[in-house]
Amino acid sequence: MAHPTPTAPRTWFVTGASRGLGLELVSQLLERGDHVAATTRSAARLTAALGDTDTTRLLALEVDLADAEQVAAAITATTDRFGGLDVVVNNAGYGFLAAVEEVTDAEARAMFDVQVFGVWNVLRAALPLFRAQRGGHVLNISSILGLTTFPGWSLYCAGKYALEGLTESLAAEVADLGIAVHLIEPGYLRTDFLRPQSLGLPAATTDAYPAVREMTEQHQAMAGTQLGDPAKAATAIIDVVDTGDAPLHQLLGSDSYGLAQAKVQTLTADIEAGQARALTTDFAT
Repeated sequence: MAHPTPTAPRTWFVTGASRGLGLELVSQLLERGDHVAATTRSAARLTAALGDTDTTRLLALEVDLADAEQVAAAITATTDRFGGLDVVVNNAGYGFLAAVEEVTDAEARAMFDVQVFGVWNVLRAALPLFRAQRGGHVLNISSILGLTTFPGWSLYCAGKYALEGLTESLAAEVADLGIAVHLIEPGYLRTDFLRPQSLGLPAATTDAYPAVREMTEQHQAMAGTQLGDPAKAATAIIDVVDTGDAPLHQLLGSDSYGLAQAKVQTLTADIEAGQARALTTDFAT
């Protein structure tokens, strides 16, 4: 589905832009004439990946998202180059497959630096601008694994669950300030997310978790067969901004939709099963 360009080009700030969904989103935005500041660990890789796409409206920024000063400087560079900021897309992230006890402290902190603290750095830098102009849009790219879990995905899920909580609170905080906030929750997209360059594995494993090893093998074999089309997902994300009519939780993919429904059913069953005990802990009235 093609999108008409708004009356004036929007300025987007997109993190994690050199691969997968981020790259597809940047490509579509540039093709329709928007301005894009895109963060990456390698500006050369990003521009090479964009191929023949016109990059005159692109500002490629090499940024460590865990460094608040670098992030603030990137937001300033964006407004200096394009004269403003309209949309922030917190997309940077990577997968990690390991049992809980196999995840080292360093691996856990590195994941949260990207998926939680990096997002917080971007928000702290962008929200004052949005408040001042009484408008702006925040899109936080979560996952169906921000709503449900699989064995072996504990670290990734922990980061995405944290992102979901952060985003729900943010949406309520800025609702009266003209700032829109959405969670994007894709299922499995046919990107390199499950390939070695985007999927972390533990430095050491134990033989106590055969189900996790099986889950790891299954996901590594899945690469290139996922249901989700990243081009269609990027188009849907642009549509969320263009139409302004998406729910706070915007699922993407039939697999995401099905897994979310199953989670709701399981959670509802748990709530009802625990009702009798829950009602025993109030003060007597």
